Amino acid sequence: MAKALFHPAWIPEPVDPSVERLKRVRVVAGAVAAFGVYTFVQHKFDTTEILGNILTAAVVLLFITPLTVGVMLFVWRRAGTVRQLRRPLLGSLKLLVLFIGMAVAAVLLMQLATAVGGVALVPLGFAALWLIGVVAYGAVQLSGNYFGSAAVHRCLPPLLAAVTTWLMAVPDLVTGDLHGLSLTMGAVFILGAPVTVTAIAALEMNRLRRHHGIRLRAHPATLPVPRPTVSPSPGLHLPSQGTPFPHGNPYGPGPYGG
Repeated sequence: MAKALFHPAWIPEPVDPSVERLKRVRVVAGAVAAFGVYTFVQHKFDTTEILGNILTAAVVLLFITPLTVGVMLFVWRRAGTVRQLRRPLLGSLKLLVLFIGMAVAAVLLMQLATAVGGVALVPLGFAALWLIGVVAYGAVQLSGNYFGSAAVHRCLPPLLAAVTTWLMAVPDLVTGDLHGLSLTMGAVFILGAPVTVTAIAALEMNRLRRHHGIRLRAHPATLPVPRPTVSPSPGLHLPSQGTPFPHGNPYGPGPYGG
């Protein structure tokens, strides 16, 4: 169910196995940001803190993702129009709202099950755990394309991942909240995840630029069609060199090209 919901057919397939490996590393770093070094250092799993982090992350995603995409649309305005990207943008927004809605529902249901207790704890707790499982698997599905934003521009997922992790760290940087850790471990807790995710995102975008000619500042409609670098399996029929994507340029108008 989670795969059907969060990895629809209009999301483009990966074109570079090295970039995919970088994405997996970025997912691990993002998981560290979500659960926090605090959980591992203090040797305890604070459910209340984890649920609070999920709600905080949902709020950050809801506001910062459209804002970041809006900034990039402003940057791209000289080479193309927003109308050309309307379909993938709407699809990405729907995925974002769906994911955040399910995450918030899972957290609220878990809190309700804990507060009610008694006989209602079992069905409510089961439903909450099921939702959390769907959200967790959905997060894995969305980690590479970042809510389908890869259908808009291949460089958007690493950019959004870096921006989100930094904004998650800003409140702690401003308040100096080290979560009860020492100065050294507090710095690792606050800065470790955003620095790591940003470095991996930079490597990812650099490889897209060098090997596929995909630049962040270029309007998606002006980008070249990326050619898959994965070796074809025996018996697999690939399109001719002139048409590596038979359905059109994935960066052209609409999520599938023309």
